[in-house]
Amino acid sequence: MKILIVDDDPFQRRLLRALLARLDYDVRDVANGELAWSLLQQEAISIVITDWMMPTLDGPGLIRRIRGANLPGYTYIVLLTAKGDLTDVVAGLDAGADDYLTKPCDTNELRARIAIGSRIVDLEMRLREARDTDSLTGLRNRRALTANANSELVRAQRNGTSLSVVLLDVDHFKQVNDRYGHHIGDQGLCLIAATVVQNVWPYDIVGRWGGEELLIVLPETTLAQAAMVADRVRASIRATPLLLEDGRQVELAASFGVASIESTDVATLDALLQQADAALYQAKADGRNRVCTAASIDAL
Repeated sequence: MKILIVDDDPFQRRLLRALLARLDYDVRDVANGELAWSLLQQEAISIVITDWMMPTLDGPGLIRRIRGANLPGYTYIVLLTAKGDLTDVVAGLDAGADDYLTKPCDTNELRARIAIGSRIVDLEMRLREARDTDSLTGLRNRRALTANANSELVRAQRNGTSLSVVLLDVDHFKQVNDRYGHHIGDQGLCLIAATVVQNVWPYDIVGRWGGEELLIVLPETTLAQAAMVADRVRASIRATPLLLEDGRQVELAASFGVASIESTDVATLDALLQQADAALYQAKADGRNRVCTAASIDAL
């Protein structure tokens, strides 16, 4: 678990860092709130221990920025201050701090308070994972997919890089359910989900868009590259039947629609998904078990 120490006193930073490192925490430290804010936008840090009085941006100011931001996970904040007046403590908690410690802090008390923070962050993480995970496939659900895809779209447009989305729909899925039962259909969908994950990079984003539709978000990937990824996934799904307990095999297949934005494009996620959906519809119309791109739709 990562902890960030924010204090303009180098001795205090070294003292806290040594203590927390001995407790096996992954520790960062910076000298003021502005540096802390910059780091928090680059790294996922679970716990922040911040001094109150600092130049540039003080502790309460940093806390208010953190609480007003849309950071990916909850940040547990301990306000470290020489101020002992109850009014000051209340002001720090009102700014958004979860806890406080007065300097010089007691080593055992610091250890206990950080342990509490770790448990809270861990609980929040497990609740967030449950909220964002599709219960059947274990992939991201639509809510998480939308948030992740929007973040990647903003990043691509800011950095001038390409971004592709691949929408896939299982072919003849109703027939599988009707012939073998919904429990077999569920197994087939889980097998397809696992096959997709095995055929993309770990930094690519895969989730269940709804029903028998999955969505793949491919950062820094052109339309031509995304089409190759989609065809690799398509071929792998076709080559991986679902094996039943009685020895029978259920052949599986899927159709794919691909859409992209290039480095100079400006688009919304809805517009990009509409292009992918139109391409998917064309793939279905052309006979299923195939990949169609938005560019091929435009060329018709």
